[in-house]
Amino acid sequence: MEQLVILGASGSIGASTLDIVKKNPTKFCVKGISVGKNIDRLKEILLAFPSINLVTVQKEEDKEKLEKEYPHISFFAKDEGLITLIEKAKPTMVVNALVGFVGFLPSLYTIEHDIDLALANKESLVVGGELINEALNLHPSATLYPIDSEHVALAKCLDKQDAKSIKRLVITASGGPFRDWPIEKIKEATIEDALAHPSWSMGKKITIDSSTMMNKGFEVIEAMHLFHIPLEKISILIQDESTIHSMVEFVDNSFLADLGPADMRVPIAYALFRKKKEVIDTRTLDIDALTALHFRKFDIARYPAVGLAFRAILEGGSLPCVLNAANEEAVYAFLDGKIPYASIVPLVEQAMSSHRIITHPSKEDLVYVDHQVREEIKKEIERRIK
Repeated sequence: MEQLVILGASGSIGASTLDIVKKNPTKFCVKGISVGKNIDRLKEILLAFPSINLVTVQKEEDKEKLEKEYPHISFFAKDEGLITLIEKAKPTMVVNALVGFVGFLPSLYTIEHDIDLALANKESLVVGGELINEALNLHPSATLYPIDSEHVALAKCLDKQDAKSIKRLVITASGGPFRDWPIEKIKEATIEDALAHPSWSMGKKITIDSSTMMNKGFEVIEAMHLFHIPLEKISILIQDESTIHSMVEFVDNSFLADLGPADMRVPIAYALFRKKKEVIDTRTLDIDALTALHFRKFDIARYPAVGLAFRAILEGGSLPCVLNAANEEAVYAFLDGKIPYASIVPLVEQAMSSHRIITHPSKEDLVYVDHQVREEIKKEIERRIK
């Protein structure tokens, strides 16, 4: 039986993961979870999954209250509690569904301790892809399974293919809520506008990243590290219906594409079942009723955030870490009503332009850079507010 730790169990990926686990009780056992600040959701999860005896929360005060309420469960707090959770649980697989840089060190720790990693945390590979791959090379008994729908689609299409036969990877995108807006109007977008995703139901941060398409820039970086493919062999294509999750073009000019419902349980199951296709309770794609698929050429002028991601890839070193840290702070500032939508990308660009790149950063370097960039962005936002 697979022994699981689920980091970010209270989010949308965590909920879908728990749904699969609940419907496969003989195959999976959840030993530990993290939930951040969502204590109400934690209590629901503990009621539904009595196997859980290890929990990490964000606040120390929540930890102290919960210890009294659930004396049979061990609780940990703060970011360091995520590592402690994995250490104590000794799982066979960690599902990392955390959002942001906070997921990077747990991912690295998981691999370095020969534990399989099901990865939904984009930032682990964006900020530390080189370190993640180094750890995988040093710990061959640990396997990384992607959870992003795009990367699972690519993994399926690339399975058992000769690397020399690959012409390019095509990462599809919905185009987000502003794909039909005039470019000049996008600058005036409200929080409600940016959260109105046309295809997927996700957390607020990733939904905003989808609106700027920063998430697609992140996915290109992820694909480079996951599949060892250079930037010039990766393309982005808008696919309106979110039915084709990604494609591979081969040197004979043929394509392989992965089609399926817009349901994250499909790629999650691919990771949980270790690439085996099992019966899962998801929406089905009615292929007989599929009369058309609509594609649009990717327009970088509409989505300048992707240009910043490409710049981070090309200049490398610690710059992808800056890209992520600045973007996180800018997105949360927008969601908090501190800055307009139009300020997100310029704030990221400003942080990147002022950064002195560390060529081969250690994990300690990345932690330092992440902290420094966040402080700089916060100060800049406060200056603008005044």
